[in-house]
Amino acid sequence: MSAPPTTHATPGTLSCFLVEDSPLIRDNLVATLQEMVDLQVVGQADDEAGALRWLLDEAVPCDVIIIDIFLKRGTGLSLLPKARKLQPEAKIIILSNYATVDMRNRCQALGADRVFDKSSELDDLITYLIGLPAPT
Repeated sequence: MSAPPTTHATPGTLSCFLVEDSPLIRDNLVATLQEMVDLQVVGQADDEAGALRWLLDEAVPCDVIIIDIFLKRGTGLSLLPKARKLQPEAKIIILSNYATVDMRNRCQALGADRVFDKSSELDDLITYLIGLPAPT
């Protein structure tokens, strides 16, 4: 999937890069987050290569990166340490249906700030994002 054109968040609004392979989940997540949180999705990808291209080529610093573990091609686990290196200031969040205790520990060891379960912790994700300091 080619990423939509990059947009920039307005001052004081969190900027987010989203990596999710399901178009339906991605669209619903973008709509929900942008409605519930002062957040603008500035880029999207559905696979590891597309995410790396965006992170390398766009060079748009973002406040939050949300990554699914299972992607169209590649994995969020492989992408996670690369995203951490390319965007060291960003809060990196794993959002997955496979947020077991072992997976949470593995993701945090690879550099995730937080791990949320898609099916049961969306409210917790929103609360976490609302609690992040607004960018200056």
